[in-house]
Amino acid sequence: MNGILREITDNTAERVKVSKERIPLGDMRRLAFSMDSNTGFPFEKALSREGISFICECKRASPSRGLIMQEYPYLEIAKEYESAGASCISVLTEPRFFLGHDDHLREVSKTVSIPCLRKDFTIDDYMIFEAKTLGASAVLLICSILDTEDLGRSIGICDDLGMSALVEAHDTKDIMSALDAGARIIGINNRNLEDFTVDRGNSVILGDMIPDNVLFVAESGITTPEDVRMMRDAGADAVLIGETLMRSADRKETLDRLRSLS
Repeated sequence: MNGILREITDNTAERVKVSKERIPLGDMRRLAFSMDSNTGFPFEKALSREGISFICECKRASPSRGLIMQEYPYLEIAKEYESAGASCISVLTEPRFFLGHDDHLREVSKTVSIPCLRKDFTIDDYMIFEAKTLGASAVLLICSILDTEDLGRSIGICDDLGMSALVEAHDTKDIMSALDAGARIIGINNRNLEDFTVDRGNSVILGDMIPDNVLFVAESGITTPEDVRMMRDAGADAVLIGETLMRSADRKETLDRLRSLS
């Protein structure tokens, strides 16, 4: 791990340190486990429905594209996604590089009735407990950041809390690590997190490695109905769409168009 990914994880470590000073780990853990864990895993259920599912993202900025929206009415955007038929909503909470905030997830999860994913760079168990208190139904675990043992432990914590783990992979080694850790949902990122280049063929090549009993999410670089169809034909159960929807003047029309060949 190097480059921008190292910068993000180093910054995240500092953020977690500050959070633990405000609410200690034991208190955050107790708070998370005081909440309902008998959830039925709604994120997984949403991705298991017939046809390809759409995870629509609330994202203000990214390291590769910079500022996407000057004004960021994330609650309005989330409500648009829900009314347009999104299966789930991904909410960026990383503050420095993506200009996200924990409050964005907290408010979105209270506003919509569909499951929400906390999109962040999970490096510590604390962040999983925190995600539960923010209303997340799922968290992102990235193989480039966590080894197989850490992934397995994090998935176990999610299970105990009634949350799902979307385990993100980029190459063959990552896929094997995710499977060995017991991942039930694997996201194949078409974007290389080291240099942020995009190759949609990554999902096509790696999709064959994902067993039928594991949900497959294709992520990044999906901008057209043809891209969605490519992912569907590669075996994807869901696609995660971010910037294409964020930059759209009519998100319902864009989502309808993306669905047109799926």
